[in-house]
Parts: sequence; C-alpha cells; structure tokens
Amino acid sequence: MRKVTSFLLGMSLAVACACVAAAQEKSPESASVPKVLQITREFVKPGKAGMAHEKTESLFVEAMKRAKWPTYYLGMTSLSGKSRALFLTWYESFEAWQKDGDAVEKNSTLSAALDHAAMTDGELLDSVDQGVFAFREEMSLRPRTDLSPMRYVEATLFHVRPGKYKEWSELVKMAKAGYEKAVPDAHWGMYEELYGGDGGTYLLLSAHKTLAEIDRGFADDKLFEAAMGEDGMTKFSELIAVCLESSQQQLFAINPRMSYVQDEWIKADPKFWKPKPAAASAARAPAEEKKTKP
Repeated sequence: MRKVTSFLLGMSLAVACACVAAAQEKSPESASVPKVLQITREFVKPGKAGMAHEKTESLFVEAMKRAKWPTYYLGMTSLSGKSRALFLTWYESFEAWQKDGDAVEKNSTLSAALDHAAMTDGELLDSVDQGVFAFREEMSLRPRTDLSPMRYVEATLFHVRPGKYKEWSELVKMAKAGYEKAVPDAHWGMYEELYGGDGGTYLLLSAHKTLAEIDRGFADDKLFEAAMGEDGMTKFSELIAVCLESSQQQLFAINPRMSYVQDEWIKADPKFWKPKPAAASAARAPAEEKKTKP
C-alpha cells in the first residue's frame, strides 16, 4: 500500500501545477514542450549554501547576460533531502544541444568567463553530476510550457523494474485516464533518463505558484480513487507492485539569482526575476556557462 500511496502522491501533486518544461524564446501561447532536458546537480559543502552559493552562481548568470546567449536555464535550491542546487537547461533536440555546445567553445570570451566561474563555484561543492532526459509525450497529460509565474518545483523519480516497461506503460496510462476523468484540469510532464543514471528511471517534474497547491493536490487522490472504482484500484495496485521498484519526491525552490531566463519572464515579474544582487563584489570577475540534473 505504501507504493500505491507514493505513486499517487507523485501524480496528485503534479495535477495542481505545471510541467517543468519551458520552451526557449517563444511566447507561452506558441511554446512547445522541449524534447531534451539536461539537469545538473550541485551538492554544496556544509555552510556553503545560501548567499555564498548565490554569489558564485551569479558569475554564470552575468557571463550569459553579457554574451546575450540564447540558451536559458533554471536554477533552484533544495527544500528537502541533502543540500543541493539543480540547474535545468532545455533543448528542442539533441542536435540543438550539440550546436549550443559548439557555439560556446567558439566564443572565447564566454568560454573564459565560464571557466573562471566553474573554478570559483567548485570551491563550494562536494560533488557535481549530470543527467539527460527525454520528454515522453505518451506518459504526459496536457503539460504546460510557461514557468515564469512558478516559484517551486517538485521532482518525483520513479525506478521501474527491469523487464517491466509494458506494465509501467499500462500503469501510467491508467493514471492518465483516471486523472483526466476525475480532475479535468490535471496536467503533468514525464521524462525518461537516457544518460547519467540507472536504466528504467523516469522523472515527473511539476511546478507550483505557491505551496498551497500541494495541500490541494492531496485531495485529488480521493477523486482519482473514486473514478477508478474498487476493481480499477485493485489492478492499479497490482501493477505498481509488479513494475515499480521505488519512487521518491523532492521539493525545490526556484532561485532567480541562480537562473538565466528570457527577457519576457523578467518583464512579466521584474520584482521576482530581477532581484537585487546577493553581493555586488562577488560578481565582478568573468563567469562560466551552466550546461545544465535531480
């Protein structure tokens, strides 16, 4: 029963919020969900989080701004688990990712700034790792594309047992059908980790304007169960037991000082997206690019 609860928790929290996919240089109305998501995790040394880490991360942001770079990323800090920061960079394809990397290498000014920022930031970190995820449209339900008004992100990792992809697909299909019926405004986005982690890893990313949305999300479990009925929930539970090895939810707060976002986002809410510098003196040196895992 614990796994049933855990699976429903991940889905229900996604219902009240938006998918963390955001299209680059497009208006929300014309945006599409990016197909490739690169995520960098930085595990911070004890006592080095907060303002200290914001100072070094601002070097990356300032370098990207000076170069007027067209690739954006979202930075956030952990509210649960080990102290860490996540950086999400989105691309329309793997080809677009390669072109972005090639362009950075050819830009000597930006490359030098990013190298400097990486060395400065590295002194605060215990470790860094990266993962590359691909959008799974058939496992997503009406994912949103505009994250500009969002302030919190939840990451739910699902680990599927080897050889149980068929059952996993059926499980997600049932979840989609149930939430679509029970909660008409339900929406989420699902990504599969292709590189950097164990096989069978799926990431459900969702964003919130306020944490009150999490409170409301819990109520959707009961609506879902009612829509599924007793027989449906029995099958649902059986599929979870067969295919799901584990799941984990983590909560993060979006940090504007660690994010490099579109001008449209800043204009929409300058008070949030353009805060006063954490410390002006720390951001004067040249900076390094954030190629952006959970």
